[in-house]
Amino acid sequence: MICPHCGKLISVSEPECPFCGAKAPSLYGYAPALQKLFGRKLDFVALIVGACIVLYILTLVLQPDAILRPSGGGPFGFLFGLLSPGTRALYQLGMTGGPAWDRHWWWTLFTAIYLHGSLLHIFFNVMWIRNLAPSVDEFYGPARGFVIFTIAGAVGFLLSNVATGTPTVGASGSIFGLLAALIVYGRRTGASILTQQLWQWAIVMFVMGFVMSAVNNWAHAGGFAGGWVAAEAMQFSHVRRESIGIQVLALALLALTAVGFCLSFWTVTSMLIGR
Repeated sequence: MICPHCGKLISVSEPECPFCGAKAPSLYGYAPALQKLFGRKLDFVALIVGACIVLYILTLVLQPDAILRPSGGGPFGFLFGLLSPGTRALYQLGMTGGPAWDRHWWWTLFTAIYLHGSLLHIFFNVMWIRNLAPSVDEFYGPARGFVIFTIAGAVGFLLSNVATGTPTVGASGSIFGLLAALIVYGRRTGASILTQQLWQWAIVMFVMGFVMSAVNNWAHAGGFAGGWVAAEAMQFSHVRRESIGIQVLALALLALTAVGFCLSFWTVTSMLIGR
């Protein structure tokens, strides 16, 4: 296997790397499997986009009667509320804020990232993910990219819940975290043109959040801050390969999110059956 700390070839049975002295470089035998998984270039962009789409469809299936209910006001209310999932279905799959936060369902900070409130909501968020995430993947690596995306979204929802407590869903906080990560990359590598363009995008998106209704600006601000701090703590892929620790952290966050969906579905469904 390759030592995740110094990049030298070592035996998987080594208790410590003979070159750099790293303890348990094989992670008790699991490191080669992790290196194989991420060495195949785990496509975290497809993972995130696929999860958002599948979960959006599930929210519609869980509460089909809500699809036909009018939502949103004004001349464009129907357009922005087109194919909006019901509140019950969103809580079943992990919407954060409101009753979920009052009941201390902390895992919804992670699950709400992948849920969306309408067809246009998921369309624009998926579009931004597909535009920004591949660059984060290239500059930081798939494991670091997923960690940044997840931490940004969770910090955004945490700030939103503390500030307002309003029920909320969506990947926009994580998207602002991806923007922040790319700005950090541009600053640290001296790519001034890239940095200026990204700052312009961030400012325009922040302003649009105040112009449009029903936009969670607290989540945007928290996501940007969370993504910035997470990115500052990361190395770039061309400087250092992703360590076993980062890979384990990425898989742990993925597993935590998956468990969160199960917890939300079980808890809310049990409450509905018990009525």
